[in-house]
Amino acid sequence: MNLNKVMLIGNVTRDPEVRTTPNGQNVATIGVATNRRWTDQASGQKKEEVEFHNVVVWRKLADIVGQYVKKGSKIYIEGRLRTRSWDDQSGQKKYRTEIVAENVIMLDRAGQSGGPAVAPASDEATQPEPPTGEPEINVEDIPF
Repeated sequence: MNLNKVMLIGNVTRDPEVRTTPNGQNVATIGVATNRRWTDQASGQKKEEVEFHNVVVWRKLADIVGQYVKKGSKIYIEGRLRTRSWDDQSGQKKYRTEIVAENVIMLDRAGQSGGPAVAPASDEATQPEPPTGEPEINVEDIPF
């Protein structure tokens, strides 16, 4: 059995770039930053590291992300890892690892950096659901 699953909660680092492929599919790309904080055992100093992730979103979900997600939005991404390769202009092999999003949930409250609280991931969905009035999720409260 194999598993390729990614779950992230982070902040969007740039506004989405939405394009249409030659065969008519919409695709959006965004950057997401996640951070990790800890206290160094030896020095007692608080430390932090940031990871930057490239995220690719397809079809109707790409439209929703393009419409409602903005730089600074708090977002939950669920998807899979994919690494692609190509040869650059000088013939050198380049690699890029991306997260292909299968589900996106906007965690900002309506009117804050993002838009609605939830964006459905299925291709049948054409509009995001309105905010439900649920309490804001604090990443520090998640037990894993």
